[in-house]
Amino acid sequence: MKVFYFTATGNCLDVAKRFGGELFSIPKVLKSNQLHFEDEKIGLVFPCYGFAAPKIVREFVEKITLESPYIFVIMTYGNKLAGGVNWFVRFAEENNINVQYADGLLMVDNYLPLFNIDKQKMKKKNIEENLCRLLSDVNQGKLYIRRETLSDSLLTKVIQYLYKVNPNFNTDKDFEIGTNCNRCGTCVKVCPRDNIKLDGLKPVYGGNCEFCLACINLCPQKAIRLKKESNPNARFINENVTLKEIIKANGG
Repeated sequence: MKVFYFTATGNCLDVAKRFGGELFSIPKVLKSNQLHFEDEKIGLVFPCYGFAAPKIVREFVEKITLESPYIFVIMTYGNKLAGGVNWFVRFAEENNINVQYADGLLMVDNYLPLFNIDKQKMKKKNIEENLCRLLSDVNQGKLYIRRETLSDSLLTKVIQYLYKVNPNFNTDKDFEIGTNCNRCGTCVKVCPRDNIKLDGLKPVYGGNCEFCLACINLCPQKAIRLKKESNPNARFINENVTLKEIIKANGG
């Protein structure tokens, strides 16, 4: 089994590891020349962004070729999934990837513009119980696609349209760097887009931001912040994943 994942603060890497098999980082695959993969089972694990898939996952799907009788998708989310899973299944089919199993997994939400990480950590989300169900389903080769309601589908379409017409929404222009930055380079190493360079006294962003917030959440000094942030001291990394693993996953 091969499992492809995209992670920023460790949630999806944690899930991918639980499925076992060979693990492949999506950012690293995109930087390589190997774009064709075969196996008896192939999995895709990634977070929900804007009730759909992150841009980097879309690019991956458009470029790679997957051959398998059983392809499964796990989309992690922290609050609401809307029509994200179904949107992705259709998107995958348009790119010649037929999905046999697709579901979501509720986890800690690390989207700092809207959610307080400290409060998120305290919420009961039954992560282990729900993950065990997903693991059992995939191990048994269950055929299942998460259902969506009409309102779910409409919500995804509306949010995706707003992203499209407002290219300055969720960009690295929303970040600021404090004087406590010690130029350790962690932000450079965890960025899946190679969008950050050390220049002079502080990191400089290049405008090709995935808005995964890895640089903010994983900064040891908490020096990188959103310009509008209610709790700049609340940060998140999955307890089952190390910073070193995330750096390795994102090519730093």
